[in-house]
Amino acid sequence: MYDYLIVGAGLYGAVIAQRTKAAGKSVLVIDKRDHIAGNVFTENVEGIHVHKYGAHIFHTNNKAVWDYVQQFATFNRFTNSPVANYHGELYSLPFNMYTFNKMWGVVTPEEAAAKIEEQRKEITGEPQNLEEQAISLVGRDVYEKLVKGYTEKQWGRPCDQLPAFIIKRLPVRLTFDNNYFNALYQGIPVGGYTRMVERMLEGIEVKLNTDYLEQKEYWDRQTEMVIYTGPIDAYFNYSLGNLEYRSVRFETELLDIPNFQGNAAVNYTDRETPWTRIIEHKWFEFGMDENGNDLPKTVISREYSSEWKLGDEPYYPVNDEKNGKLYAQYRDLADKESKVIFGGRLGEYKYYDMDQVISVALEKAEMLLR
Repeated sequence: MYDYLIVGAGLYGAVIAQRTKAAGKSVLVIDKRDHIAGNVFTENVEGIHVHKYGAHIFHTNNKAVWDYVQQFATFNRFTNSPVANYHGELYSLPFNMYTFNKMWGVVTPEEAAAKIEEQRKEITGEPQNLEEQAISLVGRDVYEKLVKGYTEKQWGRPCDQLPAFIIKRLPVRLTFDNNYFNALYQGIPVGGYTRMVERMLEGIEVKLNTDYLEQKEYWDRQTEMVIYTGPIDAYFNYSLGNLEYRSVRFETELLDIPNFQGNAAVNYTDRETPWTRIIEHKWFEFGMDENGNDLPKTVISREYSSEWKLGDEPYYPVNDEKNGKLYAQYRDLADKESKVIFGGRLGEYKYYDMDQVISVALEKAEMLLR
């Protein structure tokens, strides 16, 4: 009999497994995939650590979280500085003085601010949709070239049919700063995320290719407490209907050239290009292997945003009113489960950055061990 059965070997499950095991508890981790690390899984292809489920760039202002992950990995100094490609025109992201200089030829922050202010005036009154909200924040030119097409591909519908609340703010920097995240701590684990999670799970029993929901009664008998990180609606066999997500499809290629685009992430912001962005994985670790040697090949992944259907990989919860109400009903059912804790992105139907997942998992583990 285990003290804890942890369903899912992603970050939430791995943190709770590590903390409870360190406190002397008996722990079993199971995962229906054939690998650990959940969506932060990285696999080694020709010396390149490929982010199998999309780019994951660690960033946090939470020192406790940063100190925690440092136990399991050395982080490099990677800074996220994406580039936007609009019909072959390249712009810096987030929107900053390089962006505004390329867009309008302005040179000073004062000129840039005046241009944005002039264009924002197009929207009077409360924005009624995402398009109006974006224009009211950054003006028509930036919206048309750098927001509209990308957002419509992400959500699969026109911006004037999307709710304004999706874009609460758009970062505008009147400085020449390409650092996407305003985070004190930022980087990529040297050797990839999989190695980091392996170290977190050191000494802990892990069973892969094991679907908890297929033999739920059996697994429940093996433990005092279940930590469930799968989809909350799947746990209840979709009895109230299924929660909706946006999904992402990846086309990954190994190329026999040393450099495809010169940057880790290039967003394609026009509507006509079918993919939302291309990730070139080697640049997360500066194009070198762990011994500092240049890598002769490269791996790229084109990302396509798609409607989610049952059986697809769920990525982004659709946090609208309808899904919010449905999740609240599932949450009521979950609260009645005496020996199950629902956690993580899927268990809580919530978009989490990696540091947030780790933070809530650390808090939950502390509560369990009181």
